[in-house]
Amino acid sequence: MSTLYCGHPLAYVRDQRGWTGMKFPTLMNHQARSMGISMAHNRGTTWKWEHGTTPDDDGQRVLAALLGLQDSDWSVRDWPNWLPVGESGVLDAPWSATGTVELLTTLSRTGHMDRRRFVTITGAALTALAAGWADAPGAFAAASTGDRVTATMVDNLEKRVQALRELDSEMGGGRLLADARQDFTLISSVIANGRYTEEIGIRLHQLAAQVSYMVGWMSYDTGLFSAGQSYYKGALYSAKAAGDDQFGAFVLAEMGVVAGDAGRWHDRLHMTATALNGAPKRVAPQVESYLMLGHAAALRGVGDHESAAKAFSKAERLLDRSVNDDDLPDYLGWFGQAQLESSRGKHLMAVGRHDEATVALEKSVNEAAPRDAAVRSARLAEARLMGRNLDGALEAAHEGLALLEGAVSSGRAVNRLQEFSSQLGHYAAEPAVVEFRERLAAVPVEAA
Repeated sequence: MSTLYCGHPLAYVRDQRGWTGMKFPTLMNHQARSMGISMAHNRGTTWKWEHGTTPDDDGQRVLAALLGLQDSDWSVRDWPNWLPVGESGVLDAPWSATGTVELLTTLSRTGHMDRRRFVTITGAALTALAAGWADAPGAFAAASTGDRVTATMVDNLEKRVQALRELDSEMGGGRLLADARQDFTLISSVIANGRYTEEIGIRLHQLAAQVSYMVGWMSYDTGLFSAGQSYYKGALYSAKAAGDDQFGAFVLAEMGVVAGDAGRWHDRLHMTATALNGAPKRVAPQVESYLMLGHAAALRGVGDHESAAKAFSKAERLLDRSVNDDDLPDYLGWFGQAQLESSRGKHLMAVGRHDEATVALEKSVNEAAPRDAAVRSARLAEARLMGRNLDGALEAAHEGLALLEGAVSSGRAVNRLQEFSSQLGHYAAEPAVVEFRERLAAVPVEAA
């Protein structure tokens, strides 16, 4: 069983293919000649590429061709983020009871390993994962030996998971990630080693799916994209084992969020489409609304604003229909009008309607839980800046910083505020901007 790799992505790619020593330069030069490109690649070139030097376009084009990729696979993403790493080993578990237990067990040992803000499941591997979920039979039968697992034990595990979920919206993933990993390891161990009835097994896999998702979400919130994806995969497998395709569709949509943040909007579009098509015929309207909202975001990301607007309107109608909160699953307890207004604001910003975007984002921030308010404050700041309201933009950004200096720990929120800060170049000499940037630089390390 392979583990996740923590070196430079190019070193990982070479190691997986046996391209060591002079073999890799020889292959590169041969590939270049076949493409009519002049190149003299050597071991020194490889070393530079793996230690901070970015290859020129010809170098990346030749490497992409050598890896069997298209120009579109590398030209839309920065080096080295387009390299196909992390698509083997632990990610190749079969869709079965044995495969699910194997995946959960491996994740409990290695899932925490990560390169910050590096997405490892992309393109064909992400598509294959979505297809595997859609095609796999549900509710795998499980037979285990060991201590007997009682309903009371599962009740207590469910309470632990619910407590983590409630704390997350208040504090953010950074301060809770270690606790969530411990719960994941505990539940995975019970599944792998316990002795239980089929009914208890289904409940255990539902729990494993939820806590694996939570670890994935907290990892993503902290900026650990690669680890987050791996845990999301664990959630997909356990949801399938429990026969819970509604939750599986939700996890696919969440994986799409990570892909979109990495600039892979076509990947996100594929994930949301698969989620919508693979969800049960009857799902809670809030769940369908959330899936459709993610699809709208993906359509906006690929530039199809007309289809995005239609999908957003459908998501809005679905949420309006959800009059019974009892239908809302625990894992979507945070979803409601505030999230809808946040998405509305992003859609309006994308088409240049910053005044309307500001109104929507203000509603979203005011109605959000602390961690979400910290994240969304940066988007509100950007919208106000688009409207040339520097004072208002900085006010929103400072509100986000105040949350990060207090109880909230969220790498996502810090990253959003850093993106906003990068847009202030025209105002760099303004004392208020200098003050904001100094305050941002002093954000506690655990929040970033």
